[in-house]
Amino acid sequence: MQDKSLKLNSGFFAIIAIVSWFAVVLQLYLIILNRVVSLPETIVRFFSFFTIQTNILVAVCFAFLWLKPKSKWGLFFLKPKKTTAITLYITIVGLVYNVILRFLWAPTGLQKVVDELLHSVIPILVLLYWILFVPKKELEFKNIFPWLIFPLGYLIYTLIRGAFFNFYPYPFVDVNVLGYSAVLLNSFFMLLAFLFFGTLLIGIGKMKRVNSESNVYTDS
Repeated sequence: MQDKSLKLNSGFFAIIAIVSWFAVVLQLYLIILNRVVSLPETIVRFFSFFTIQTNILVAVCFAFLWLKPKSKWGLFFLKPKKTTAITLYITIVGLVYNVILRFLWAPTGLQKVVDELLHSVIPILVLLYWILFVPKKELEFKNIFPWLIFPLGYLIYTLIRGAFFNFYPYPFVDVNVLGYSAVLLNSFFMLLAFLFFGTLLIGIGKMKRVNSESNVYTDS
């Protein structure tokens, strides 16, 4: 049954993996091409964006699901809890960009293409995959708390590195402009966003499970 499911989903795996790697590599090329600091610092800054880290996570996940589904990492990413966590992260990436950051600049050319891929196309593809194909029976509300480790770790890294190197990747965590009180308040609201949408995903999963069980009971 699992083999049949993997074959059915392989097209989706391939599309998301290819688009994600293309977007990440293109963004790296563009940021190096237009760099205003040294090359090593540019590369470190590139990997300091939550958007990039999350899209790399998506790219790695779906590459394994596409090319090595029965490997250790393929089986790891196939677990609904892991896929849902990644879906949560990339959904937040899309929402934050399109609600808050999109209006702060107007990219053109290739940068506009890569922006749409990273912040709109890939989040929609992953969310669509999650809705259509990810089994949701295992999802529990207690799963939300381990999912918060990644964004919390990212916040700590960003604040520590920013204090030493004076670089903050997003305006709502820029301590130089806002101060620590405002940044911590913004971070609290971001934490609430992760909690809310994580709860929403699990709630949707539970609703689908109840409806499925209800249909089975009705049919019997």
